[in-house]
Amino acid sequence: MLIKQAEIVVSAVSPSQYPQDSIPEIALAGRSNVGKSSFINRMINRKGLARTSSQPGKTQTLNFYAINNHFRFVDVPGYGYARVSKKDRAKWGAMIEHYLLNRENVRLLLLLMDFRHEPTELDRAMKDFADEADLPYAIVLTKVDKIKRSQWNKHLSIYKKALDLPTTDALFMFSAEDGYGSQEIWEIIESQLA
Repeated sequence: MLIKQAEIVVSAVSPSQYPQDSIPEIALAGRSNVGKSSFINRMINRKGLARTSSQPGKTQTLNFYAINNHFRFVDVPGYGYARVSKKDRAKWGAMIEHYLLNRENVRLLLLLMDFRHEPTELDRAMKDFADEADLPYAIVLTKVDKIKRSQWNKHLSIYKKALDLPTTDALFMFSAEDGYGSQEIWEIIESQLA
């Protein structure tokens, strides 16, 4: 996809602040520090649109990014960050759940997971949530450049087993460093926007 325009539209904490239109949205969910901002920046070939932070748990709002005035990426707060109070975590959880279950604009949920590590309990819970809510989703395995290619199949089979997947077809490997995998991910996104 050729990206001609990309900008942050709004950071929202409640439905009244969401853009009030019918533009399709691609939601991004993942653990804090999984690389959602780096994913957005690489996919749109812009260095600093989505702010990356060395401090996990920084994103505490739903961030809506307009792409080509055709669709939006929506970065939801990262889950599973320990330094955030239980109350705040519960608040974010409710906000994410409400957005994903009630927002008609959502066409696809991209579940970002760190390829270097086995899926966490929260990763598995997020996948189960998507299954139960009947949300179309794909699993993006980030930071593949940090693992030797000779180890990729081993890691893929760990994910297949841990997430109870019939095949590895729903797993998309991605590197924000060199853009590996972005073409396949664009194809999935475009198929959901069509």
